[in-house]
Amino acid sequence: MHDAAPRPETIPIRRRGEEIVRRLRGGGREAREKVYTRDGPRIGVALGGGSARGLTHIPYIEAMDEMGLRPAVISGTSIGALIGAGWANGMTGKELREHSYTVLGTLRIIAGRLWGAQIRNIGGWMQNGFKVQLDAERIVDAFLPEGFPSDFKDLRTPLYVVATDFQSWHQAVFSEGPLRQAIAGSIAIPSFFKPVPFANHLLVDGGVVNPLPLDQAACDTDILVGVDVNGDPSELLNKTDHKTLDMWFGAAQIMMHSLTAHMMSAYPPDIYVRPHLNSFGALEFWRVREIIAHVEKDKDNFKRQLARKIDLYMAQSAGVTRAG
Repeated sequence: MHDAAPRPETIPIRRRGEEIVRRLRGGGREAREKVYTRDGPRIGVALGGGSARGLTHIPYIEAMDEMGLRPAVISGTSIGALIGAGWANGMTGKELREHSYTVLGTLRIIAGRLWGAQIRNIGGWMQNGFKVQLDAERIVDAFLPEGFPSDFKDLRTPLYVVATDFQSWHQAVFSEGPLRQAIAGSIAIPSFFKPVPFANHLLVDGGVVNPLPLDQAACDTDILVGVDVNGDPSELLNKTDHKTLDMWFGAAQIMMHSLTAHMMSAYPPDIYVRPHLNSFGALEFWRVREIIAHVEKDKDNFKRQLARKIDLYMAQSAGVTRAG
């Protein structure tokens, strides 16, 4: 069983009414009541950040659906928080796929939604991202399904959303209170988005401190799954004509890779997947169909890995029961 040890650099933030941010030295989450999926192990799933590449979370969610499995705990950073919220709200992988096709299918569709969120020139924004800061809360509203819950308590599965507290330099973990504001803080890539004010603090993208939040999915779980959508350098080793945005996001990838390596040493996942994604630009959301199709071939391998871990857990549990 994975027990998340308290980490002093973690600051959980929970808001009830006008409650102020509480800073705790022990940053660990309180263990929830144990709930098994079909009398099987509790599965914790951490969904990482990676901008448009994060759409590849969806096939892995579909794979779990096809196995008849639901996670007991979901944690997410950046786009992992956005997709994780849909999953925690009861959406299936197929529904997440279809919704993504609907809201991201073409540049025209994206432009229409951004226009509603007061982004007048998507072409100019793509070329001059550092000069035009977006409102993350309006973007979240523009791309979430209609009727989506406004509070964590209305979700079907416990969800932990990771953002970065820009003022204290620590991670901020949300599991209660306003949901959309937490997601907005988690996706607020510095320079591209305005920081999100929350209880007298400013929040930016969770990937700055914790791009793959294994720590938040590990507490009181039996199988820990990490889906790392940050990509890898393999497809860029011989490239020299990098654009400004390529350099910016590439540097961020290097930073997130290092942070993830440290997180994995502290909270080793039972299953870790990292698809090759650098053929897709970080902002190329309109390539949603290509991005999702790119990892379809990995679904069966993922299911085999997960089935083996579940079989091993069940065998070990049966052995303990007989011994007792």
